[in-house]
Amino acid sequence: MEKLMVFLEQRSFGVCSYIGERLGISISKIRLFFIYSSFLAVGFPVIFYLLAGIVLDIRDYIKRTRNRLWDF
Repeated sequence: MEKLMVFLEQRSFGVCSYIGERLGISISKIRLFFIYSSFLAVGFPVIFYLLAGIVLDIRDYIKRTRNRLWDF
C-alpha cells in the first residue's frame, strides 16, 4: 500500500498540495474531500482536478521558460 501511495503522489499534478498551501488546510483533508465529492457529484470533482492540474502544469512551464529567457 505504501508503494502505491508513493507512486500516486509522485505522478499526481500536485493540485491538492497547491490548494492546501494556499488555503492553509491539510492535504489529506482536501484529498478526502475530492474522493467523497466525486462519489456524490458523479465525477465532477475529477474533471475539476484534471483541469486544475493542466492549468498548474502550464503555469509552471511558463515560469520555467520565462526564467530561461532572462538568463541570457
